[in-house]
Amino acid sequence: MTIKRPLSLAVALLGLSLAVGGAVAQSRANVSDQPISIGAETGEYRSDGFSLRDKVEITQGGNRLRADAIEGQGGGGQISTITATGGVYYVTPTESIRGDRAVYTVSNATIVVTGNVILTQGRNVLTGSRLTYNVDSGAANMAGGSNGRIQGVFYPQKSGN
Repeated sequence: MTIKRPLSLAVALLGLSLAVGGAVAQSRANVSDQPISIGAETGEYRSDGFSLRDKVEITQGGNRLRADAIEGQGGGGQISTITATGGVYYVTPTESIRGDRAVYTVSNATIVVTGNVILTQGRNVLTGSRLTYNVDSGAANMAGGSNGRIQGVFYPQKSGN
């Protein structure tokens, strides 16, 4: 299932044309081009990355990643991947994603959240075991949960409201 922001999950599921969704997504500024800011109670810098613990928060553009621990990998002053574990919470201006673990690959602007994943957009909720989310386009792909299925609750938008 692919969902493009800023369209609601319900509208996307009702079969709104991908061409319309793609045109809307192209007008967004790329979050992945923004600087990455970090904060934590404790941290360690290494030549190949960093390690952060306790009340960890990373922000990029209007998006925020919180977790118990975050490891950054890369070299030469560049971050290539960020791995978050424990109470992972990723928030954008229109969605929130929760899970047990997340890996953000900077080069392709993709975050993969695994383990009891919950995606919310307004009142709409979608659950599964693995979510791949593009931070620039807002496209999301959810894989099934423990029973092999995704589950969700969607509220239709009414015309004129």
